[in-house]
Amino acid sequence: MEYDKEIFKVLTEAGSAGISVQKISRHVHNAFNSLFNPIAFDEVHAYVSQFLLRNSKDPNSVIERTPVRGIYRLNMESQEGQQLMLQFSERQEEEPEPPQSNCVDLSLSLFD
Repeated sequence: MEYDKEIFKVLTEAGSAGISVQKISRHVHNAFNSLFNPIAFDEVHAYVSQFLLRNSKDPNSVIERTPVRGIYRLNMESQEGQQLMLQFSERQEEEPEPPQSNCVDLSLSLFD
């Protein structure tokens, strides 16, 4: 599901400090909720909670719990966690910059 990719993206951006389940749920909800396709926050939160619990049980899993209750982060000891960090950091670097045009804007301002 697309939620999984967004959860990994949020965990990658959070870094080694981790992030709470509530904040991850909020990020995922905001990423997928729209005017034409509304989704309930409770459903997203339930999915995120179950996903994090399911994927943090094994010590070698991609996601790990922090000592603080309700905070999760990527497990940098696992190969998958290291790969995700590289994958998402490369995507951020690959975003092309908008081309700069040499044209001068000659349009009139509405507020002059």
